Amino acid sequence: MTSYQPVHESRIPVPLDEVYEVSEQEGLDVKTLTPRQLAWHRYRRHKAAMISTIVFGILLVMVIFAPVFARYGVNEPVFPISEGPNQFLEPQSVAWFGTDDIGRDIYTRLLYGMRTSIFIGVATGIIATLIGTAIGAISGVRGGKLDDGMMRGTDVFLAFPFLVAIIVVREFIGGLSFLEPVTGDKTSVRFIIFLLAIFAWMGVARLVRGQVLSLKEREFVEAARAVGASERRIIVSHLIPNSIGPILVALTITIIGAIVAESTLAFFGFGPQPGSGGTSLGNLVLLSRGGATQGNWWLVVFPCGALVLLAICVNFIGDGLRDAFDPKMDAGS
Repeated sequence: MTSYQPVHESRIPVPLDEVYEVSEQEGLDVKTLTPRQLAWHRYRRHKAAMISTIVFGILLVMVIFAPVFARYGVNEPVFPISEGPNQFLEPQSVAWFGTDDIGRDIYTRLLYGMRTSIFIGVATGIIATLIGTAIGAISGVRGGKLDDGMMRGTDVFLAFPFLVAIIVVREFIGGLSFLEPVTGDKTSVRFIIFLLAIFAWMGVARLVRGQVLSLKEREFVEAARAVGASERRIIVSHLIPNSIGPILVALTITIIGAIVAESTLAFFGFGPQPGSGGTSLGNLVLLSRGGATQGNWWLVVFPCGALVLLAICVNFIGDGLRDAFDPKMDAGS
């Protein structure tokens, strides 16, 4: 009697389109998500990041279109002094956030001030992140004396007190007249961005270097080397994409760090020149110093509250981006 051995289904090749057809007939969902869709799915589940994104988006629209949302001009008093006193008015219908020492609307000045500060923060963050990522990646991949030299130089800069170092460098660079066409006047927004970017890239470089050191001996990097990939290709195609989560977090930290640093410089009189193009949160925080001593609470609460709100939103967005692009997160949930 002839016996028959059962044939396992796994040994029978089945065309892929037939698999999808059978799955659809059985009601199975076989949709495949791209890495970007997975990242968006994880980011969307981060409630704090989503709320911060919405709040930051609303603020961004308001400051970009500040002339539309503002009630007055940035340096315009709420009404002429001939119609009555307009200095240090408490929040009321004519001035929602009160007025300053010359009768200007604090709400309007906050819109223009946040626009300048956000621009400084984003521009500084992008420049510093690009420089720090390049230096950190090259240093981590090359190793040896180049790595030691670059990191020891970074450590020297980081060892100096930040505020003292940045003021000294500000005065030194501001005195170099041949750099003025590039950097602008030392009271300009462009100069502040240039100055902050000099110091902001160092933390990014150290973070990226650490990521590269942990990745460069991994199997996928060794496989790329085995097939003849150049060092540049390995950095651009493998190391940086796999470090994108920490890099994005570093970018958000750098952005808010630049905004706070500009406010600190302005508080000590080293920020952008006040005016239609230079009004910033730092200048408004400087104004709050006098308001605190005179009992004008609105001069302290609203500028400092706007600074804190920006810091919270950007930090939560950074946390959400880190979770979204972290390859260790569960992609199937």
